[in-house]
Amino acid sequence: MKILFLLLLGVSLNQTVAAKIRVARIFSDHMVLQRNVNIPVWGWADRQEKITVTFKGKNYGAKLNRNGKWIAYLPKMKAGGPFELRIRGTKDEILLRDVLVGDVWLCSGQSNMEWTVRQSKDAEREIAGASDLKIRHFKVPRSYSTRPEQDLAGGEWQVSSPNTAGEFTAVGYFFARHIRRHRDVPIGLLNSSWGGSRIEPWMTAASLGYPDQKSATIEFENVQKEQIAKTTAVLKKKMKIIPEKDQGLVNGVAVWAKRDYRDTDWRLMKLPGLWEANGYEGLDGIVWFRKEIELTAMQAQQGITLNLGKIDDSDMTWVNGQKIGETIQEWNQVRSYKVPPGVLNAGTNTIAIRVEDTGGGGGIHGNPSSMALNAGNGNFPLSGEWKYKVAEVRFSGEVHANQIPTLLYNRMIHPIIDFPIKGALWYQGESNAGGKDAYKYRELFATMIKDWRKQWQVGEFPFLWVQLANFLPPDENPAESSWAVLRESQSATLAVPNTGEAVIIDIGEADDIHPRNKQDVGYRLSVAARKLAYGENLVYSGPVYRSMRVEGNRVRIKFDLFGSSLSAKDNDGHLRGFAISGADKKFVWAKARIDGDEVLVWNEQIKSPTAVRYAWGNNPHNANLYNKEGLPASPFRTDRVPRNP
Repeated sequence: MKILFLLLLGVSLNQTVAAKIRVARIFSDHMVLQRNVNIPVWGWADRQEKITVTFKGKNYGAKLNRNGKWIAYLPKMKAGGPFELRIRGTKDEILLRDVLVGDVWLCSGQSNMEWTVRQSKDAEREIAGASDLKIRHFKVPRSYSTRPEQDLAGGEWQVSSPNTAGEFTAVGYFFARHIRRHRDVPIGLLNSSWGGSRIEPWMTAASLGYPDQKSATIEFENVQKEQIAKTTAVLKKKMKIIPEKDQGLVNGVAVWAKRDYRDTDWRLMKLPGLWEANGYEGLDGIVWFRKEIELTAMQAQQGITLNLGKIDDSDMTWVNGQKIGETIQEWNQVRSYKVPPGVLNAGTNTIAIRVEDTGGGGGIHGNPSSMALNAGNGNFPLSGEWKYKVAEVRFSGEVHANQIPTLLYNRMIHPIIDFPIKGALWYQGESNAGGKDAYKYRELFATMIKDWRKQWQVGEFPFLWVQLANFLPPDENPAESSWAVLRESQSATLAVPNTGEAVIIDIGEADDIHPRNKQDVGYRLSVAARKLAYGENLVYSGPVYRSMRVEGNRVRIKFDLFGSSLSAKDNDGHLRGFAISGADKKFVWAKARIDGDEVLVWNEQIKSPTAVRYAWGNNPHNANLYNKEGLPASPFRTDRVPRNP
């Protein structure tokens, strides 16, 4: 089968015969070893070799097993360095220089953890000031395997400097920088992340309940077939025939872009918005959009600029049948095309956009304000209703390694489970924030944390994560949200001991799933680490919902305050982001005010309230309940959570 064949090609072979002595790739110059624990050092050699590891002037003998793997143990050590680590055999020798002993933090997840300092806010200034000999970074290469591997595919430790820090994980780097301001200890960042990855690829087969890896792969293929069948059923309800070839662009001629093309039978879609959110879940392929705009003679004579927002993945754009722009495979890039005067006319003009999506979300997305016509004398909105027609449906059957259970764990985590760590930072969840996956996440996440701790065998190390940021256009009225459910699943995982959460619903960007402000993300994680990992007495969390009590037509909300007090961030003192419902479960926006260490919530139209929600939505941009330390309250709902929503 093609899918399995491609997977097998990705399996790396164990290079045990590459040299007489080889050390695991996690060990290199400039590395950081975890303080205050016994440290295994391991590698591979010919079975007849006698291996000795020398560190800080003392020798430690290694034991070899029948497969040629050797391992030696260094004793517990305090923070310090730089040191040299020497590995000697009968003839060969490996010397590792500039080794520090400090704290190692695993940084894992998807693209927001992979996001670099160079891609973040104020990158030029941050990189210029990145000289710190005691911050080190190791990037695990993107790689996967159908079985647990013994070694990484590559990688090396790098010292933080203006020449290197630009490619460090931004969340990890800013976390380390804040820790270093309070703790004079070397920090090693072990960055094992992959953009777009679901949580299941980071888990072991056993933790997912599979008897073996083959079963995990087969189940994924079955789920994929089910998704294709589901998408087909949805499309059949919307159209008589599922199109397999784009009839809007025939032999290079854009038939559906012509001014006189009759689009009277086209449907309407509100833009911006991915088409998955408009009833086309799982659709990959081509969709055309059309809209008419009115221009004065002066505007037509001057020319205009079309700002179309971000388009996932590719687009071709026409005005009055004339092609004025094209962008290929840039799902996160804003489209802005100038239209010369000769293309326009006074009166009605027609915009046509051909959008092609190759996987994942598809369509025109971002903030409504990003869709605008610039006519020289002002901006005019292009957001709102557009005519659309599905032109081509594709079922590629493509398998992405970052979607398949266990593949990333096998290659990017399993080879380093013997490398002691201080704790873990996790930024992931966007790829699991759809439909029932968002609720199921609470079970998967807790299971993964417990299983990773079991694999590392260094106790209940601190496990800290980033709650999903605010994203997508804000809701005009209270609405259901799978992103809110995913955040709830993340918060529910705080029941696992020694865990912490950084809430960032005030840091995100409506039109970008990758917030550029990684500085505050790193800071909020560092506050949790200073409490849970370093034992400092400080407030490390914003307010967390505890209970509710109905008082007439009002609801009183109690919080766990973690030693702080409540605060409304805005100057007017009014709380925003609360919604309330009666027995009909129809939520409306509510008024709210702080009453001591509690919050009163009400709406004059709701006489007998039964439930309250706070910051419940994809983008709760106006939620403003904080504590005095400036940490935001975590989103919540008081209504009963169904077992299988």
